[in-house]
Amino acid sequence: MDVKPSQPYASQVCETRMLEMPDGKSVFKVYFIDIIGRDKPERYEWEASGLSIDDFLERVKGSGAEGVGFITAFPHITKIFVFGPGAETNLYTNAYKTPDLSPLDLTYSGSTEVACAAEMSIGAAEFELWLAADSVQEYLAQFVDAGRTAFKNHAKLLAYCSD
Repeated sequence: MDVKPSQPYASQVCETRMLEMPDGKSVFKVYFIDIIGRDKPERYEWEASGLSIDDFLERVKGSGAEGVGFITAFPHITKIFVFGPGAETNLYTNAYKTPDLSPLDLTYSGSTEVACAAEMSIGAAEFELWLAADSVQEYLAQFVDAGRTAFKNHAKLLAYCSD
């Protein structure tokens, strides 16, 4: 197994917003996430990125995105997660480059990236809310508390495969 080294990973949600789309039905909980402590904070932290959260929300509104769900937005990558509509018990996602919302292919070595640590933590908690909610309104009534997500050891697989 060829394992590539990864950078340290610690993230935190710096802001949340509710985004109602122009179609009057689609709505997303938006989680703005920083990956902290890395080189190039302009790539990983909203405050250092030079990007405007309000401008980003306007781009999403104009994107034609549809559905009910949540968005994880880092300065360098955004994923839009929607429940259904093919099967509303499923969660679907697409990835985009944050600055212009152009599609982003997350295929690596024949596999597709599912989510990073922050997205997985938020996604698991959001899915629990979706499971428990009796209505879309009940689901939308709260954001999850993602807290700080950090790997105790971001190089354990590399170490394991190097032995």
